[in-house]
Amino acid sequence: MTRTHTTVFVLVAIVALVLGLTVNKVLSSKSQGDPAALLDAGIVLLPQNRSLPALTLVDQDGKEVVVDQLKGDWTLLFFGYTFCPDICPATLAQLRQLQTQLPEETRARLNVVMVSVDPHRDTPEQLSKYLGFFNAGFKGLTGEEETLQKFANSVSIPYIPADTSKENYTVDHSGNLVIIGPDGTQRGFIRAPINNAKLAAQLPGLVSGS
Repeated sequence: MTRTHTTVFVLVAIVALVLGLTVNKVLSSKSQGDPAALLDAGIVLLPQNRSLPALTLVDQDGKEVVVDQLKGDWTLLFFGYTFCPDICPATLAQLRQLQTQLPEETRARLNVVMVSVDPHRDTPEQLSKYLGFFNAGFKGLTGEEETLQKFANSVSIPYIPADTSKENYTVDHSGNLVIIGPDGTQRGFIRAPINNAKLAAQLPGLVSGS
């Protein structure tokens, strides 16, 4: 084989590899659904999956949970608190309604977890009582303020810790949801305010595409 033939062979191999990677990326993207339809539903997927930090929190039953081990199913994380006067109960009520609009196979693979931004008041017992009102199988996480802030910042949902010296204080936080894939990585966000009809149309394809 001459030097020219070798060069041509190498170039052809490189082109084939690039085309293969490009096709694979396109196919992978299509398997998650139509990008335009996803965006219209408020679903924003990250260009690359983002690993979660190995932080330990406590669930509504008092059991320790390492957040980078949220694996097996899809998870929607909502950062809120049980004394929230408006955004939190409204969002959780919408998510409960959304469950009824999803196919059974999608609903079975999708968990909803509320991460507290008010650890001063949100004990595991308080979380369990509050989430029980919705009767939807929602889970809760709480912990030390510093750990919760690290977790929120790691998934780009920062919040402003409250001045707990004030009576009936509130906490400024986002209404966006974080999408966690079955491999335990962050896949993207769902922008607030959520639209149940559009999410019900797009989430089955996203979940089944894993």
